[in-house]
Amino acid sequence: MKFLISAMLVVTAIIHLMPLSGLLGGERLTALYGLSFEEPNISILMRHRAVLFGILGGVFLVAAFRPSLQAMAFIAGLISVVSFLCLAWSSGNYNAQLGRVFTIDLVALVCLVIGSAAYIYTEYRQTL
Repeated sequence: MKFLISAMLVVTAIIHLMPLSGLLGGERLTALYGLSFEEPNISILMRHRAVLFGILGGVFLVAAFRPSLQAMAFIAGLISVVSFLCLAWSSGNYNAQLGRVFTIDLVALVCLVIGSAAYIYTEYRQTL
């Protein structure tokens, strides 16, 4: 069960580390999201977003091997992924690249739900 928890966190980490390449600038951000980031303020905000995703991905990676951080990582991941999915779903008006991000976040959600369930099951069994 510990392997399953760690594996789900590692997959989620990889998914959240992918946007870190957006730090390289507008061209990379355009490839990721299919939008123009010529306006410097939007570019700064999106590059900062890449940093935040990098931090979150790093937390998932560390938590994969530190059980004391796993509950917090699952909570943060679920909040992040579910909030994006809800925002995108409620809008419904997004391009193909964001559609790809939506699909990838569905994969992350499945990993987080499986990992969380395994974590809760493991914690529950330890209390018996």
